[in-house]
Amino acid sequence: MVDAVGARGSERVLDVATGTGLVARELVRRYGCRVVGLDQSEEMLSGARRRLEADPELAAHVELVRGEAEALPFADGEVDHLTFTYLLRYVDDPGATLAELARVVRPGGRIASLEFGLPDPPLWRPLWRLYTRTLLPAAGFALGGREWWRVGRFLGPSIETLYRRLPLDRQLDLWREAGIGDVRARRMSLGGGVVIWGTRDGG
Repeated sequence: MVDAVGARGSERVLDVATGTGLVARELVRRYGCRVVGLDQSEEMLSGARRRLEADPELAAHVELVRGEAEALPFADGEVDHLTFTYLLRYVDDPGATLAELARVVRPGGRIASLEFGLPDPPLWRPLWRLYTRTLLPAAGFALGGREWWRVGRFLGPSIETLYRRLPLDRQLDLWREAGIGDVRARRMSLGGGVVIWGTRDGG
């Protein structure tokens, strides 16, 4: 996903659903650009702030903002590029959210995302389902107790619900309908991950 952005050092990238700032860090390391990390969770942003406090050079390039993807606190075309991770499973209207993300990117800017995917049947899908329904929750419980067990139990059904609701081809259509051109997708890790990227129309 970071590769798809292709930012210049002078440019500004908005990282939506930044979480603890891992993508923001990689963008700065790769391009030396400025990054605005946005997340609706104050807890996640606190984790990102701790990361910045431990790395003053990184902190000089990153600004953190609390906000929601559905109503971004930025003007039209205000940022050069945009990234987002694991977002569309959590919004009520993915099409409207994609349009809002595209709104704040300048014409010709790149938009890139990372999301979990569904491996193909007949071999990998059953193994993936076994992993997400049993091994992942067990690992979560072992590492973090009941709270992480619940997270592990949630993840597999959440991913399958997304692809029942929005198969990958339909997701790509939503990107195009939002004003994003040259949309491409790459399935990774036997289909367990999907990177989607494109260019804001009008450039």
